Amino acid sequence: MTEILETTDGVVDTLALASRLSDGHVADNVEILNQLDSDDAAAVLLLLPVEMSVQILDKPELHRGSEIIAALPRRTAIILLTEMSADVAADIVQRLDAPLRDELMDGLDRTTRATIENLLAYPENTAGAIMTTEFVSVPANWTVERTLQHIRQVERTRETVYAIYVLDPATRRLAGAVSLRRLIAGEPSDNIMSLAVATPVTTTPLADQEDVARLISKHDLLAVPVVDKAGHVLGIVTVDDIIDTIIEENTEDVQKFGGMEATDEPYLQVGLPGMIRKRGGWLCVLFLGEMLTASAMQHFEGELEKALVLTLFIPLIMSSGGNSGSQATSLLIRALALREVKLGDWWRVALRELPTGLILGAMLGAIGLVRVMVWQKLGIFDYGEHWVLVGFTVAAALIGVVTFGSVAGSMLPFLLQRVGFDPASASAPFVATLVDVTGLMIYFSVALLILRGTLL
Repeated sequence: MTEILETTDGVVDTLALASRLSDGHVADNVEILNQLDSDDAAAVLLLLPVEMSVQILDKPELHRGSEIIAALPRRTAIILLTEMSADVAADIVQRLDAPLRDELMDGLDRTTRATIENLLAYPENTAGAIMTTEFVSVPANWTVERTLQHIRQVERTRETVYAIYVLDPATRRLAGAVSLRRLIAGEPSDNIMSLAVATPVTTTPLADQEDVARLISKHDLLAVPVVDKAGHVLGIVTVDDIIDTIIEENTEDVQKFGGMEATDEPYLQVGLPGMIRKRGGWLCVLFLGEMLTASAMQHFEGELEKALVLTLFIPLIMSSGGNSGSQATSLLIRALALREVKLGDWWRVALRELPTGLILGAMLGAIGLVRVMVWQKLGIFDYGEHWVLVGFTVAAALIGVVTFGSVAGSMLPFLLQRVGFDPASASAPFVATLVDVTGLMIYFSVALLILRGTLL
């Protein structure tokens, strides 16, 4: 990583830094600018060639792109937005405050403004919202030679040239698609349609971005055209857009697994109030849930006084149930995301998780029973004259708790999806809290059955 150049008083030397970045790789330049505040980053961009500044702003890895645009002089910001990829420019404009957004949009040329407005009209996380309108299309009556000549002329203004879309000359509807590789291999005099796939894979502008990702993965595409009901190409979703989408979705899911709201910014860019807001709400909810654990223990206060030895195994019982529930939840959230299972498969999952939980619980129960026996026989700890019953109580409770954790953890994602919530919200802490409370009830209920008349 390039060291940030500073003057003796600690101020960033933007001139020296811009001189160094002008010959650097775009990805490395983005990494360096991410270390600066918005004003310094904007000052550096002002000193760079316009082409390099556009390439930097086009990178999805650049943090605070909208803040950098806001810090630039209005004329410069308008020039850069005009030269940028339309989908990235639309994303930046969307994040700007209303007065500045309106001012910059008014300064754009009619074509650029119309393109950005069209992209902003589509709902977030849809194909229309992430597509680019900068693609190569040619009439169906062109030859290979003419198509290649056209690509040479426009390639600098297109996001990708690896797929060429062939349109009906009269209706402008999508008639086929040709890969650049196949185009190069064709004879110059051949008609472009002779090389085209007549029924290319397409998607609609309102398709969910995750569905588009699955489509590109399934058919091994570099890009997929987005078409309207009449068959006109509105734009294309490229594989790099999908990779960015997958990273973003996975980041959100991982954060939700940890029991917090998803953040839109990198960790070091999230302010203290924002961090408290994202994490505090879920922590309070989980804490209130854990208060039920205290209530459950109060309910069995008499049993605990009579058999204090039972308290030794409470952490063991609770953690085992929470772990099995978290495993099941993680498996099902991923399976639902990949469409390996559907809502209607919940009963099949339940029938699968029930024996799985019983077997896993029996394994842990056997280990728990052996542990009690070994500690008793070796004199490490004395569990009392009824130690055998204590061991069987622990074993039976583990079977019940692990089974419940597996079934409950697998059903929660289905329940949340059924009521319209993101299944990822069935995070590991949430499942663990649920299983903790229920696990105590199971544990002490089993203890009452096995130890009644002896310790209880």
